[in-house]
Amino acid sequence: MSSTLVWLRDDLRLDDNPALAEGAAADGPLTVVYVLDEESPGIRPLGGATKWWLHHSLESLAADLKEAGNRLVLRRGRANRIIRDLVKETGAARVLWNRRYGGPERAVDAGLKDWAAKEGLEAESFQANLLFEPWTVRNGSGGPYKVFTPFWKACLDSQDPRQPLDAPQQLPAPAKTGERRLPATDTLSDWELLPQRPDWSEGLAKEWTPGEAGAHERLETFLDGPVTEYGTGRDRPGVEGTSRLSPHLRFGEISPFRVWHALRARFPHHAPADVGVFRSEIGWREFCWQLLYENPQLATRNFRPEFDDFAWDKPSAADLRAWQQGRTGYPLVDAGMRQLWQTGWMHNRVRMAAASFLVKNLLADWRTGEEWFWDTLVDADSASNPANWQWVAGSGADASPYFRIFNPVTQSKKFDAAGRYLRAYLPELADLDDKTIHEPWKAADGAGGYPEPVVGLPESRARALETYQKLKDG
Repeated sequence: MSSTLVWLRDDLRLDDNPALAEGAAADGPLTVVYVLDEESPGIRPLGGATKWWLHHSLESLAADLKEAGNRLVLRRGRANRIIRDLVKETGAARVLWNRRYGGPERAVDAGLKDWAAKEGLEAESFQANLLFEPWTVRNGSGGPYKVFTPFWKACLDSQDPRQPLDAPQQLPAPAKTGERRLPATDTLSDWELLPQRPDWSEGLAKEWTPGEAGAHERLETFLDGPVTEYGTGRDRPGVEGTSRLSPHLRFGEISPFRVWHALRARFPHHAPADVGVFRSEIGWREFCWQLLYENPQLATRNFRPEFDDFAWDKPSAADLRAWQQGRTGYPLVDAGMRQLWQTGWMHNRVRMAAASFLVKNLLADWRTGEEWFWDTLVDADSASNPANWQWVAGSGADASPYFRIFNPVTQSKKFDAAGRYLRAYLPELADLDDKTIHEPWKAADGAGGYPEPVVGLPESRARALETYQKLKDG
């Protein structure tokens, strides 16, 4: 019996894992490996928050594999070299993985397929983490879509997403000794993914349960309540109105196929309009991955090249630090940035307001914010993070017009009128009334040490619009 090597990446699950299912269906032992590759050319090292998540997700995956009769092998280094070494160590005749869509990652995978072909080995990849792969969705001219609405319509008009695969019950492992023995593994703690000196992850641990079980629990919680009011609930940061599935999808602890068909099973006939709104958010994720597939430098290069001439300012170190720490003097922005630091996540409506404040009111290059979110978000991935920052900045595909500048005071009054979200993360403002809490500088007795605004909204808005007009005028 020949052995099979299954290489897991951003698909840390047993359920609906096509590569793992294919390996389990074959005769012979199965070696399951995760490679922490931060050395291959172009591969972006993980941020601090995603490292924390990865540690706990791998712990959960290892336990699930053990229950199924196997073991997770951990290796660190260039994946191209490590996978070749493991093939030799295990005597594997097949290497299986689920596809990735970033440029550097695709280059690694293509190189391994070429090597396997020359060695007479089988290397096969599968669709696992996107409902619609980028090259399958094309406009009338055969090119990629640059606007979301027609992109998503084309997706919905195409083939229905496949049914998810059940998790294998048994995953036969190689023998402990002999020629085809189970290879040695790194120790997860040696990778030092968890923060130390200081350990800032206490809030993350209270907020999240990384791993496949946590992902499915989060989905069930969403389906049992928030999904039926998602259209309005998603805009209200003071209530549990969103799915919070983003970090689980980012690490592939649950597949979009499972989410898609769980929605259909819960609403088999006439789904509420809110469910369609949530499906469109899944579509936005797909759109972001198509953008990255077509533009591998999405995190560093303007999608719209005319923005290469935009006169970004460089905020002072004090102003940038105030934004990062949630001390800009604008409660909605500050509550969001403190939520981000405490929990590794931020409500989407608040993300837009916080990002707009940085790139428009402070006139900072969007890449400054993208890098900060990359390091602090548990759901930061290489597609959605830069695509969303470029959307806010106006430099991206189907972007928010540059002249649309989120007013953080107007936004908090509209979507958090009673100040529930603000009070949760800004305790120094908790005693202000529901009107003054949105504009604490108007408080008669002061605002408990809360900082004064770092910039004025009218003046900074005018400066942003003037800078954009100069770009338009050439």
